[in-house]
Amino acid sequence: MNLTSSLSILGKYLDQPRLVRTFSRAVPAIAVTGGTLCALNNVSKSPKGKKRKEFIKNVAVLTGALGSALFAPKIASKILKEHSHESKIISSEAIDEFLHNNLVTERTRNFLNLAKKNFLKFSKVKAIVEELETKENGRNFLNELIPNPENINSKEIFSEIKKLSIMGIIPVLGGIAGGVVGDKLTEKNWKEKIPDKIKEGTYQFLANIFLCNVGAGAALWGMEKAKIQSKSARAIGMIGGIILAGIVFGSAVANLVGKICVDPLLKHKDKKYVHRHVDLYSERRPELLDISLHVDDIATVAVLSGLKWIEPALPILYSISGYRAGIGYRNGKH
Repeated sequence: MNLTSSLSILGKYLDQPRLVRTFSRAVPAIAVTGGTLCALNNVSKSPKGKKRKEFIKNVAVLTGALGSALFAPKIASKILKEHSHESKIISSEAIDEFLHNNLVTERTRNFLNLAKKNFLKFSKVKAIVEELETKENGRNFLNELIPNPENINSKEIFSEIKKLSIMGIIPVLGGIAGGVVGDKLTEKNWKEKIPDKIKEGTYQFLANIFLCNVGAGAALWGMEKAKIQSKSARAIGMIGGIILAGIVFGSAVANLVGKICVDPLLKHKDKKYVHRHVDLYSERRPELLDISLHVDDIATVAVLSGLKWIEPALPILYSISGYRAGIGYRNGKH
C-alpha cells in the first residue's frame, strides 16, 4: 500500500460521522482538562508568595478564553444564519439494504453490522475500504458510510473566512476580557498591562487566524487562474500560501499594527514611532506553538483525507490564542 492510499484510509477512519460526533461531544471536557492542567502548571512555577495571584489570573483568563471559544461556533452560525454541516450518520436500514443487494465477505459484513451502532477501528475501516472501493456499488455505498472530502475551490475558502474569523475573534476577546479582570483583581497597575493583551490579541487574530486563511484562498485562486488541476500541487500551493501570509507576513503585519496603532492609542499618544525591519520582532516573534495553530488551515487543504474532525477541535485551538492574548504574551528581547 502506497502513502497516498494509506493517507486516504486514515482520512476515512478519522472522518467517520460517529467518530466525529463522539469527538465533538468530548471537546468541552478536553478543553477544560487541558486548561486546568495549564493553570496548575503555571501556578506551580510561580514564586511562593505569588501563587494565589497567579491562580486568580489563570482562572480568569481561562474562563474568558475557554468559555467564549466553546460558544463561538454557535454564535458564528447564528450571525451568519448557517445550518450545521455535520455529516449524517448512515441508517441501519441503508446498511441492511446494501448487504442484501451486494455480495461481500463475511468479515466485511460483520464490520458493517458493527458500524450501525459504533465507529470502527482503523483496521476495520481499512478492510472495508479495500474490499468496497473496487466495486462501483461499493464505492457509492462507502461514500454514504463515510463521505468523501469536498474538492474545495477559492470561492468556498473565502466564504469560510467570515465564519472562521468570528470563531477566532470571540475567544481572543474573551481571553483579553478575562485577563483584564484577573489583573484588576490582583494588580494595582492593571491598566498598564492592557496594551500587551491587545497587541497579542492582534497578533493571534491576524497571524494565526485571519491572514493564513486569506493566503490559502489567494494561492488556490491563483492556481485556478493558471488552470492547475493536480490535487497535490493545489495542496502544496495552499500550504505555501498559509505559511507566507500567516506565519511570515502575518507576524510582521500584526507586530506593525501593535507598534504603530495599539501603543500610541493606549499607551504613548504623544510619541512618534519610527520602525525599521530590525526591531519589528523586538516584542513578539513567531514560534513553534504559533505554527502548530495553523493545523486547522492545513486541514482545510488536506485533499487526500477529509479531516472533518478538525472543525470540532477549533475551539481548543482558538482558546490557546485567547489564553495568550489574555496573559499579554510577549517573547521578544524585552
